[in-house]
Amino acid sequence: MLLCPKCRGGLEKVTAEKGVFWHCSCCDGRAATLPLLRRSVCPEFIRDLWLAARAGQASSQCHCPFCQQAMVEVPAVGVAEPFSLDVCTFCQLVWFDLHEFQALPQKPVPAVEAELPAAAREQLALMKVELIREQAEAGAYGESAAPSQWWQWLPGLLGMPVESEAGVISKRPWVTWGLSLLITVVSVAAFFDLEPAIARFGLIPAQYGRYGGLTLITSFFLHGGLFHLLSNLYFFLIFGDNVEDWLGKRSFLMLLLTAVLLGNVAHILGNPDPTIACIGASGGISGVMVFYALQFPHAKLGIMLRYFLFFRWIHVSAWVFVLIWCLLQMFGVWLQISGASRVSALAHLGGATAGFLFWWVGRDNEELEAMKPDRTRRQDA
Repeated sequence: MLLCPKCRGGLEKVTAEKGVFWHCSCCDGRAATLPLLRRSVCPEFIRDLWLAARAGQASSQCHCPFCQQAMVEVPAVGVAEPFSLDVCTFCQLVWFDLHEFQALPQKPVPAVEAELPAAAREQLALMKVELIREQAEAGAYGESAAPSQWWQWLPGLLGMPVESEAGVISKRPWVTWGLSLLITVVSVAAFFDLEPAIARFGLIPAQYGRYGGLTLITSFFLHGGLFHLLSNLYFFLIFGDNVEDWLGKRSFLMLLLTAVLLGNVAHILGNPDPTIACIGASGGISGVMVFYALQFPHAKLGIMLRYFLFFRWIHVSAWVFVLIWCLLQMFGVWLQISGASRVSALAHLGGATAGFLFWWVGRDNEELEAMKPDRTRRQDA
């Protein structure tokens, strides 16, 4: 059972109109994630709260009910009476004492309804009630809701996850965007003469030392087709921005490089045919994805379940999705070693190992932990 960080009473899960939060019946405190708060609280307040939490020092007085790490005490800015909020930078969770949530600056309510005729306002209210009823019949509020952005339906139809509750980003992910552009340019250029490009710059296990081992890196930028390229770019973009924001540019690049190298080493050691070239960025992206799931375990991912013409969206935590993905990769290793598949699940698991190691070292290294709240000082280092 989750315990209240203030009075150690039990927390109960509450489903509200905006989403899910946790409530302590003993002290009337409550915990909510930043993605949930963004739905009703002024976005400028949420942005300043997160930046202040990242720049502050953790206090041992209050511990997160999920990860048990010390939370950061942040003064609330722009409220009538001064008070402080406790923020977990690991889970992106905010703890509110009695009446603190009600004191937050709320998003401005559009005045459209007030300008409508009485009959129109009544009809609009009935439509809202009907929408709430339909969502209640489908299960917990928001658990089966479709994505808010129209373009997210396309990756959903292709079996890929979409971020239903994305984390707050304090800096623009220039490294993620720049590498995505470079991968696109190199891959598209190679499409015009693909076989010779793969033979020359792909990773061939029997010849891994070509060009001084440079093919361990060049193979990362080559892809076998348009769908191969677009799917890898999609995963890199939805997971890479949050990981780059958390680690900083240098550490993010180091994570990516380590994941690429470990993934290629695993492929070289385990692939049954050492003469077939291996290409693609998925080994490095696997490391980024695993780090994302471990660092932001409560981030929500939407997945579309399909059965012929029937479909349903479900939302799972990032760690659940990546756990299922890892199990599938283990099955893929068996297919790869038996010769039934040419997809290198070994490279995926090798890259995933790098993501786990980076998360583990960062979790246990006291020096790195002390630096985490002040990432902004080394974003462009």
